[in-house]
Amino acid sequence: MKKAIVERVEVNCYRIPTEERESDGTYRWEDTVLVATHLYAAGEKGFGYSYASPAAATLIKDKLGDLLRGRNALDIAGCWVVLTGALRNLGDAGIGMMAVSALDAALWDLKARLLGVPLVSLLGEARERVPVYGSGGFSSYTVDKLQRQLSGWVGQGIGRVKMKVGRDAKTDPERVRAARQAIGAETELMVDANGGYARKQALALATEFAAQRVTWFEEPVPHQDREGLRLVRDLAPKGMEISSGEYGFNLGYFLDLLRGGCVDVLQADATRCGVTGFLEAASLCGAWGIPMSSHCAPALHLHLCCAATPIRHLEYFHDHVRIERMLFDGVIEPWHGTLAPDLERTGHGLALRVTEAERFQI
Repeated sequence: MKKAIVERVEVNCYRIPTEERESDGTYRWEDTVLVATHLYAAGEKGFGYSYASPAAATLIKDKLGDLLRGRNALDIAGCWVVLTGALRNLGDAGIGMMAVSALDAALWDLKARLLGVPLVSLLGEARERVPVYGSGGFSSYTVDKLQRQLSGWVGQGIGRVKMKVGRDAKTDPERVRAARQAIGAETELMVDANGGYARKQALALATEFAAQRVTWFEEPVPHQDREGLRLVRDLAPKGMEISSGEYGFNLGYFLDLLRGGCVDVLQADATRCGVTGFLEAASLCGAWGIPMSSHCAPALHLHLCCAATPIRHLEYFHDHVRIERMLFDGVIEPWHGTLAPDLERTGHGLALRVTEAERFQI
């Protein structure tokens, strides 16, 4: 096998404030941390990233980066084994896997660049374009702002939108009605509770949401409650799909959701399970006959979603769209509700604008 030795590993961390304080059903935040990695080999540079904690960058600096130096950048499977093996005593989920994921994304980008091809061509192109859905509608928004954001995506030709619920069960039905009013009858409406409801509460609200033709109910109960997910999936109104999976850091997590009959659509996030783990999760979905959707980080997932056969659509998440437009070169804009990779650019086609990112560096 041809070799391209990893000569240098760089990692930097950036804290980007949100436009305003935001919240969903179970969490509040006012900034997003980007952990960006660069790997150098044979005159090429690979770029990877995760939305994580500064602790992930520390782990790369103190431990994981040293494990990649001197290794063959083309041997991604071997690098994956070494990186995930290093988490044995640290835990194979959470911050450790976010650090691994940033490096894994950089490895895939680097390999494609070394071979002179777009990443989707290296993986194998299953489709030319992937449908997207506009995602935001935070519970911290006023009804007016919620309606303006969702209708704005519809105006751009995006035919499906998702909003947050789960913060206040009493007002959520009215917010969903307002969303439906803003987007019209033809747009697909999706809701995400981020685990904010109890089981029976979720079922009662599913019936109310169905009256507004909600077709997707994400994490109606806490994602750890596999029995609750299965219950809601079994009893949800006709035409409403249940989804979960964004907190999957390893293959066992996805396997449990599929084996337990917990979801109609599995989600996966390559900033948490790695590009390698994302592709493995797609293989599981193919075996189970369950569709898959990417979670957040739209720019990173574009090539992956065009390569993975079971993909339904890609989440076009407001906060990450804003950051990726602000700090990356090579970001693709939606066209008629879809995204297509730029096949003139090698790798995933993205590059960090370092000078512009420096003002956020921590």
